[in-house]
Amino acid sequence: MHRLLRRPDRALFLALVCAVLLAGAGWRPAAAQVQMAEVTQLQVERTEEGVLLSAAVRFELPQVVDDALAKGIPMYFLAEAAIYRDRWYWTDKRVAFATRHMRLSYQPLTRRWRLQVSSAPIGHSGLVLGQMFDSREEALAAVQRVSGWRIADASAVDPESTHTIDFRFRLDVSQLPRPFQIGAVGQAEWIILAVRNQRLVLDPK
Repeated sequence: MHRLLRRPDRALFLALVCAVLLAGAGWRPAAAQVQMAEVTQLQVERTEEGVLLSAAVRFELPQVVDDALAKGIPMYFLAEAAIYRDRWYWTDKRVAFATRHMRLSYQPLTRRWRLQVSSAPIGHSGLVLGQMFDSREEALAAVQRVSGWRIADASAVDPESTHTIDFRFRLDVSQLPRPFQIGAVGQAEWIILAVRNQRLVLDPK
């Protein structure tokens, strides 16, 4: 698998690449804009339970995504975390990788929101247990906040070595119903992306 982006400025680079590709396909900038998200908080700690990650992501839902949710179409978000150990003699070694899949849906009949979270892709059957919310704001806040996410065993990280954490959050259009996938792929208004990396500072326990 390809390594996640390693520098914060690469998020901007990726957005520019998307814009160039869309322009080459006849995309008109006035019609849509890439919705860049921002990782406002990223903290990692090593405990007896494992390596735990907490993060906060800030973004606004594009109108097309908001409209689809209001019609009962679920949206899928994906968070990825990778830990790399520095190696001066070779490329850095990835010592941990974890994914967090989120399925956000609105139930028009009950006017309630449901958020399901899983370490594996969530199927359309919706068998994964979820949390219910009374408002869109509460549900979206839960999507944007990660607390105590276990991304690795404690033994995966050597406190005596230097490590870097790469964190990425995005709207996962690959899990949308087929008609929406066809319309969403390559369209800027369906892109929500946040990337951040930083050095790990861990207490030797």
